[in-house]
Amino acid sequence: VQLAESGGGSVQAGGSLRLSCAASGYGARTRCMGWFYAQAPGAEREGVATIDSDGHTRYADSVEGRFTISKDNGENILYLQMDALKPEDTGLYYCAAGCLDYRHFQSIDFPDWGEGTQVTVSS
Repeated sequence: VQLAESGGGSVQAGGSLRLSCAASGYGARTRCMGWFYAQAPGAEREGVATIDSDGHTRYADSVEGRFTISKDNGENILYLQMDALKPEDTGLYYCAAGCLDYRHFQSIDFPDWGEGTQVTVSS
């Protein structure tokens, strides 16, 4: 599966961004997808949110109530609506696919990755 993120940028604290991830290739691997965060390239990737094709979701405690993950199954596009952004949300956001269960929240559970998109939140 090939994944391409878009929608990153710079905003002030309290603002919003919407990330998108277009998926192409082996469709079965897009049944379970997620967003991950890293402070810098090469740093450990932490789970932000996951979703499966039935709409089941899981969120990291740090983003619960502020971020919303959604998926257009027909177009194979994954979204992350990010509201009430904080400076500590600054980092690289990666789209990932291929998990077996939406409750899986470790980077090792996802075989397919995008290149990442930068989000910068200023105070």
